[in-house]
Amino acid sequence: MKRKQRTQHDFTRLNAIFFGSIVGLLAGAVVSTFRLAIEHLLKLMQSLYGWFGQNPVWLIPWALLLVAVAVLIGHWTKQTPMIKGSGIPQVEGQLAGEMDYAWWPVLWKKFVSGILGIGSGLFLGREGPSIQLGGTVAQGVAEGFRFKGSQRRLLIAGGAAAGLSAAFNAPIASTLFILEEVYHNFSTLVWLTSLTSAVVANFVSNEVFGLTPVLHINYQHALPLRYYGLLLLLGVGLGLLGYAYQWVTLRGASWYAKLRWLPQHLDGIIPFLLVIPIGLLWPVALGGGNGMIVLFAKHTPLLIPLIGYFILRFCFSTISYSSGLPGGIFLPILALGALLGAIGARIFVAVGWLPSIYVANLIIYAMAGYFAGISKAPFTAILLITEMVGTLHHLMPLAVVAIVAYITVDVLGGAPIYEAMLEQMVKPAEAKDVGPTDRLEFAVNEGTVLVGQQVRDIVWPTGSLLVSVRRGERSVIPHGDTILRAGDSLVIFTYQNNRAYVRQQLTHLNDSSKQLPD
Repeated sequence: MKRKQRTQHDFTRLNAIFFGSIVGLLAGAVVSTFRLAIEHLLKLMQSLYGWFGQNPVWLIPWALLLVAVAVLIGHWTKQTPMIKGSGIPQVEGQLAGEMDYAWWPVLWKKFVSGILGIGSGLFLGREGPSIQLGGTVAQGVAEGFRFKGSQRRLLIAGGAAAGLSAAFNAPIASTLFILEEVYHNFSTLVWLTSLTSAVVANFVSNEVFGLTPVLHINYQHALPLRYYGLLLLLGVGLGLLGYAYQWVTLRGASWYAKLRWLPQHLDGIIPFLLVIPIGLLWPVALGGGNGMIVLFAKHTPLLIPLIGYFILRFCFSTISYSSGLPGGIFLPILALGALLGAIGARIFVAVGWLPSIYVANLIIYAMAGYFAGISKAPFTAILLITEMVGTLHHLMPLAVVAIVAYITVDVLGGAPIYEAMLEQMVKPAEAKDVGPTDRLEFAVNEGTVLVGQQVRDIVWPTGSLLVSVRRGERSVIPHGDTILRAGDSLVIFTYQNNRAYVRQQLTHLNDSSKQLPD
């Protein structure tokens, strides 16, 4: 008698959804609490500075208290350096195998120090810390289930997407940001885990903050096509100033290093003291800037005050971030973009090129353009602003401004800001041929020397083995005469401790400006 052949069910994707949901639920709860605490503390700061204006004698003890907070945070950053700054480069480094850290100290220290720093009114964003908090929560979940290698990285990617989603209520853009800018991996399990985590985290966040978009901006009319020429000018201006922001931000830490009289871990004292006059004179500007964006979109100041606010935010956001305090640049970038959009709109209105009813439109478009230029992630920028504003009516002008700003920064030689930050944090890796095996996936880019080459002609990194080439939905078992194509995803086995070296070497080969070695 013939035995009935049992159907083998593949539960891999179902497992990705299940564990992604767990990560999304936990990360959403942590990040929503983080966000809620910052918002309440910022409101308290704005009220306090109004009171200090009437009772200036209390400014001295207040300054001493802020210095004490800066010293406490500095002590934590010295103990646990991975809590410094945004947190996005740290997560990207984890996923690339270039760094790792213990999850619990980073989780609680980043959580508390982020609330103290951002909530005190420094020009820092909550999104970078939210991404790291989400990824760190996922790291803890992976440790609890004893996940290693690719399973662990899947959860970390999902946690990072969940963190950004809970911070901005933008699950689709959050998923794309992790795929496009952080993990650089579009495989099915990665996007499925990330999207599931982001959606669940967004549900948790909506339960806390409601369904109103984070940057709910009302505008009266869609921009007519006859004004699209102004978007080209706006995009070029955003690209030029975006490159300037990159240049200053990436050099800020080296400028702090020249302050020999102040220990490096206490650099945060400077922005904590500088925030006092800002709080007294311009309390509306305190924090990451989302409240100011919504306010200025409703009641846009005149041109000169707008320029003043832009200079203030540009300078103090780089001072705040470069000090090494836990906090991001994501939201401050959007705030700067909104100010530039308002400045451009005011100029166009003054010269008679644009009716005043479209000022809010340009504020929305400029946020996407400025972020697209600085991060070099235009798809994320377009979707992020669409979800944060809560309408699909401006996709075309968003795309125009984002593309022009991106190209402008690219022509000037600007690099993706988070990748550049990661490069400053890590050193070139060395080959390591010991330890447990692991795998990595690497995409072949169009226009690089890998395209059109036979596998046997490529000098593969030490300790690596190409086991599969994925083309769309099918996998090709590679031979020496297999020709690589643009868009191929290379599946490579190596040692777990060798992933950073292999990735760095392949990145070098995948650069269109490089040539294959003889």
